[in-house]
Amino acid sequence: MQKGQYGRKDRLIKTKRIDTYRPREKWPEPTRCTECNAVYTKGRWTWEPPPPGANETVCPACRRIADHYPAGYIELRGAFFETHREELLNLVRNVEQAEKALHPLERLIEIRQEDSQTVVTTTGVHVARRIGEALARSYEGEWTYQYGDGAKTIRARWER
Repeated sequence: MQKGQYGRKDRLIKTKRIDTYRPREKWPEPTRCTECNAVYTKGRWTWEPPPPGANETVCPACRRIADHYPAGYIELRGAFFETHREELLNLVRNVEQAEKALHPLERLIEIRQEDSQTVVTTTGVHVARRIGEALARSYEGEWTYQYGDGAKTIRARWER
């Protein structure tokens, strides 16, 4: 046997993480979400009216909301946040409404108080990042974020 004939046996094997909220195959078109009435057509989810006889399923955003399994976490902290809480949370809701109008799968799951911070959870990474960017753009402060699981989740913090 020659040296290196069989290769290394101590190599690391990367396991592929599967996103259970992303289907492996496309839905049949058209498909209507039974919870929110979003329609899957032309390869994407929209808010178009569902045609008669559309297939039915529960969309990934509604499944995430029902399972309480967010893709985005935003921590809001600081004295400025506490004194301007309602104003900042209105901005959060407005950004979510604008994003959801164009992308039905990008939604808020909940806004909750946790110890000395407020945590906003979302169904998608894009709406979470847009919320943080809007806060940083409008009110400055410190905005940091980090993607995880191959950009399938995001953890962010805004503080001022």
